[in-house]
Amino acid sequence: MGKLDGKVAIITGAGTGVGRSCMQVFAREGAKVIGAGRTEATLDEALSTVIEAGGDGFVHRTDVSKEADCEALFAAAVERYGQVDIVVNNASVGYDYATEDRPDSMNSLAETPSDNWETVININLNSVYYMSKNAIGAFRAVGGGAIVNVSSIGGEMGMPAAHAYTAAKAGVNNLTRSMAVSYGPENIRTNCVAPGGIDTKMLAGYLEFEGNPHTNDGTRFGMAPLGRLASPEEIAKACLFFASDDSSYCNGSVLVVDGGSTASWLVDSGVNGQIKYDISATGG
Repeated sequence: MGKLDGKVAIITGAGTGVGRSCMQVFAREGAKVIGAGRTEATLDEALSTVIEAGGDGFVHRTDVSKEADCEALFAAAVERYGQVDIVVNNASVGYDYATEDRPDSMNSLAETPSDNWETVININLNSVYYMSKNAIGAFRAVGGGAIVNVSSIGGEMGMPAAHAYTAAKAGVNNLTRSMAVSYGPENIRTNCVAPGGIDTKMLAGYLEFEGNPHTNDGTRFGMAPLGRLASPEEIAKACLFFASDDSSYCNGSVLVVDGGSTASWLVDSGVNGQIKYDISATGG
């Protein structure tokens, strides 16, 4: 406890999943937390869990794909607490967005309409630019800070579909490295967590439609050698590591947290062109 005492942290995509868990974990470690997202109801629910546990924070309705919204978010944080020390760029869209809001936004290149491509890039990559640009100014005012970007194993490896998503996540990974080189001399550390499958709303609908291979004993160890999806809190704890002084010499790191999914080269084409692991050669 107390790894973030005296720190102020902004967390995007804070209403659900990893963002909500970051709110809870960071507050438990002493940070004042500002949760940003587009849906007030889920933000309020996330904040209530923080307050009920004795934490301190507030939420701010923000569309991180808009630069003006990001500027307003930082202004609100500084007005309330006087500083910002940590930014977690977690906001993202994935399979749930494709099924509920933007059909064809997680397709292969030839099947992705240009406006859907631009929307995914704006939310998943350009938002990191807008947030980080503001973070650097805030960090300079307090002598340094930590940026934690949340990308995906989709940014580390090719996928037969979801091309806008993987392009954006790969961009986040390399933007992390470039920022680390540029701003490390100012005591601004930039690192990245690249999760595999997480038990969140983003995957739930898609996996249910496909027949969840993570819950089938015949396939689950092939999807991830640990045999399960990550919990949001497990990813939040990886974010905590990069946000805290425990990672004081980490800068430009991309930490894969995927239960071993990317450790295997035994892949074949899966349902609807998705990657599927074949463990027949491992006896799993």
